[in-house]
Amino acid sequence: MNAKDAIRYSLSSNMYVLKTYLGDLSEADLLIRTAPAANHTAWQLGHLISGEVSLIGGLGCKTTALPTGFAEKHTKETCGNDSPSAFLKKPEYVDLFDKVRAGTLTALDAMTDADLDKPVTGPLKDFAPTNGAMFLLVANHVLMHAGQVTALRRKLGKPVLF
Repeated sequence: MNAKDAIRYSLSSNMYVLKTYLGDLSEADLLIRTAPAANHTAWQLGHLISGEVSLIGGLGCKTTALPTGFAEKHTKETCGNDSPSAFLKKPEYVDLFDKVRAGTLTALDAMTDADLDKPVTGPLKDFAPTNGAMFLLVANHVLMHAGQVTALRRKLGKPVLF
């Protein structure tokens, strides 16, 4: 296994975990907060999608275009919004995320080993110092939020899946 294979596996397996956790959640479930200051799952999905486009685009890679206004609906300033009309339906989030992730995998495939080793500049350079590390950050970001979905699943009495 080479570096791109390992990154691809991480991107794919973490997405599989998230989708599995979302599988039996309803539209209403996506707007439930596990704690008063916690972000609900609908907002988190938009945050993950927007974040992935931003992080991969920040490497100079071509990314999937988001719908107009999408990123602005999933910012720190909007995380307190509970209006169902402000968010997409679950299948829309999953479809958009699939498209964004396909773009991320295409960007990864275009990278050479030397490209993966290139240093990252900007505010995340200490956390993800190379392009390869940034791709792994994108994968791990999904898994971190998937962990938050497990808290929602427990609150709703859903079965443990993993």
